[in-house]
Amino acid sequence: MTTPILYAHPFSSYSQKAFIAFHEKDVPYELRLLEPSNPQAGAELAALWPLGKFPVLRVGDLALWEATIVVEWLDQAHPDPARLIPRDPDAALQVRMFDRIFDNYVMNMMQVIVNNRIRAMQSNPRDEYGEVQARAALDKVYAWLDGELAGRTWATGDAFTLADCAAAPSLFYADWVHPFDDRPNLRAYYRRLRERPSVDRAVEGGRPYRHYFPGGAPADRD
Repeated sequence: MTTPILYAHPFSSYSQKAFIAFHEKDVPYELRLLEPSNPQAGAELAALWPLGKFPVLRVGDLALWEATIVVEWLDQAHPDPARLIPRDPDAALQVRMFDRIFDNYVMNMMQVIVNNRIRAMQSNPRDEYGEVQARAALDKVYAWLDGELAGRTWATGDAFTLADCAAAPSLFYADWVHPFDDRPNLRAYYRRLRERPSVDRAVEGGRPYRHYFPGGAPADRD
């Protein structure tokens, strides 16, 4: 089988979502590192996807963008050892729903706060209202997740799924900018994620790039 080519960066939250899935499946891939020192990879990415967002997966003549779709492809092409999206339609809906919750209401809200840090570093006006709204949204979703995760090992039950691939990087970076220490079930779930070998491997892969984080990575968060 053709080796998948992944255009990504180890410190990118959505890239980590894809990395975690590949690690879970133990499927080899070729990384096209999207760094200024590797302009060829950037040029290839631009030719595949003009918006330049990543990760992007290329397998032969097939190109796929959006991390969720990358994981969907991986699960179809490599269903063993365990599926990341259940075969049962109702269970699959739950997994996909939590995937969207972590992307839209945790990851994207975190990014609003990070974008404000970038604006400040560039001496541009901050979106104070947007940040207040983002933090309020994070508080609400943290509270909701804390209730939903009570009694669960992983996001939707006993099996590690696409939802957890999405949860790990979104909670990792959200905890850096808007901690959830007052949510015991969410905090315990996050600790389990960090102890998962696939997640730890993704986090460690990004560790050398922590100086990229706007405003600096917090000293009291791993």
